[in-house]
Amino acid sequence: HRVVVTGGPAETALTRQVSGDAAVDLGGRTGPRALAGVLRMADVVISANTGPAHLAAAVGTPVVSLFAPVVPAERWAPYGVPVILLGDQSAPCADTRALTCPVPGHPCLDEVTGQDVVRAVHKLIQERHS
Repeated sequence: HRVVVTGGPAETALTRQVSGDAAVDLGGRTGPRALAGVLRMADVVISANTGPAHLAAAVGTPVVSLFAPVVPAERWAPYGVPVILLGDQSAPCADTRALTCPVPGHPCLDEVTGQDVVRAVHKLIQERHS
């Protein structure tokens, strides 16, 4: 599998850093239509609870969502495809609708490990190909 990192024009330094030498950096190079094409070709999409997670679901791609509980997942998580939500949905910031985390240390997502993400991706890939 190849890892592809996307982001908007203002995020190119971040996407370059995250991509390093191991991933394809598409930061700042995909408008909505191109991004939909990239997401449609993916086996699984890893995203925060933002627009690309919903776009991935819209094109039929399973989603691992790093989902901060500031909005209720049962209402705002991607739907229509297999989804694994990572993040403590009962954290103190739950249902605050905060734009900036009101809880020092971001406990809802700080305990999510890279291994948690990898396990979730593997699970969705296995489900998709079984």
